Parts: sequence; C-alpha cells; structure tokens
Amino acid sequence: MTETPLKHYLLASDFDQTLSFNDSGLVLAELLGISGFEERVAGLARSNLVQQGGELAYLIRHDPEFRGVRREHLVEAGRRVRLKSAIPALVDFMERGTEGYRFSFFVISAAPREIVISALDGIVPPERIYGTELEFDVRSGEVRAIKRVPAGYGKVAVVEELERQLGVTADRMIYVGDGSSDVHVMLHVNNHDGFTIAVSENRQLARIARSTVISDNAFSIMVPILDQLLHWRTGEIRELFERYGLTLSEWEKDRTDRVKVSEGLAARLSIETA
Repeated sequence: MTETPLKHYLLASDFDQTLSFNDSGLVLAELLGISGFEERVAGLARSNLVQQGGELAYLIRHDPEFRGVRREHLVEAGRRVRLKSAIPALVDFMERGTEGYRFSFFVISAAPREIVISALDGIVPPERIYGTELEFDVRSGEVRAIKRVPAGYGKVAVVEELERQLGVTADRMIYVGDGSSDVHVMLHVNNHDGFTIAVSENRQLARIARSTVISDNAFSIMVPILDQLLHWRTGEIRELFERYGLTLSEWEKDRTDRVKVSEGLAARLSIETA
C-alpha cells in the first residue's frame, strides 16, 4: 500500500518583536552608547529613503556614530536581546511535525544576521536564519558594504527562494510578523493562498493578517495554525501545550486570538526526546 505523502508547510517568522520583546537596533545603540535611535529610524521612515525595516542597515553604513559597529558588537547585541518564551518548544514541534504534516521553520529578519544568530544560538541553526548580510573590512573591521537586506520586498524574495529550494507550494506558506515592514510579504503570502499571523496590534498589519495572536509566548502562534489550518479540536491543542509543559490558561477565540500561556516545570527543563 502506498503511503500518503506528508503535507509540507514552510513557516517563516520575523525576529524583532516577533520572537523577541525589543528591537535589536535599539539594543545595539544602547550597547554603543548612541542616543536617539528611534528618532533616526522615524526620520528615515518619513524620508522614504530606505524600505521599512532596513533602517538599521542604512545607519550602520552611513551614520557617523554607527560606523564604529564591528562584528563583535553585533554578536554581543544578540546576546542582550530579550527573547519571548518557549521558542525552543516551537522549534522542537516544527522539527518533529505531527501526523500527516511536517514543517520547515526559518527566521527572516532585516536585523543584521550576526545579531539574530547570536540571539538564537543553540535554538535555531544558522542555516535557517536569513538576515541583513554585511561585508566587513578585513583590516579595520568596519562595515564596508551591505550585500542583502531582507526588508519589504526583500522578504518576499527570500520566501520565494525558500519555496523553490524546499519544493513547498505557495499555499503551504505560513508567515508570522509584527510590523509595517511585514506588510509586503504578508500581502504576497495571502495572494497565493498562504496563511499569515500578526503578533501585534499594528492596525495596518491586523487588517491584512489572516489571524492575530497577542501573547508573550512564541509557541502561541501554534493556536491558529492548529485550529484553522490543521483543524485540531480545542482539547487536542491544550494537550499539545501540556506536553511541552505549557498551560493554555486563556484563549479568547476571535479574529484576534488572545492567548495566555503559563510555563510549568517541564518548560524550564530541556525537552526530552519522545
């Protein structure tokens, strides 16, 4: 008897304020003692000089105060980024998959790749992370060029590249993001019958995303995926959370899923192999 092939979903997530609580550019600025980061970003946004999300890359290359950025600064900034809880559980579930389904998990961010790799060290393999690629001068160590910025339409390009590499059809694409820089890629995914999740109440994004999840726990994005895509029953979803030491204590089921997840002892221990 021929086995039915697993349905393969590609899940791509933004990083800043999606898997983390704060903006990596702000963390880097604080590390370097540079003030007025948010004002500089706002000024670039008003000028439409760069795509939304690509402001930090522009500042690193062109702002005199940020020209002192070196690779080691980016790595240290990544260590200081405060991550949302249960990212290891989310990655573990993606790797294991579930009956009839398998998932490939990637992070696509306009933040420098060195920051994201450092922040997710030991959680997400570097080859699963797409970020702004910088070229460093061998002698001075300063950034001499920007090779790629996955912001705006740049994220669309990465999504299409991953779909080709993995052989995943566009309707099996899931994208998770939090802000205006994710609008282009969410529109693209929606237009190809994919599934989009907003993790903030950004008005522009909330009107576009298929679902909105408000939670401090990264694993919470599985609620609309399991509920709306895989059609799991509520009890099954709660049982899955409990297997990862999490309690789905509140779930206001609406177009916006307001999810409160509590961590038990098991969530603070390493996940045992099933």
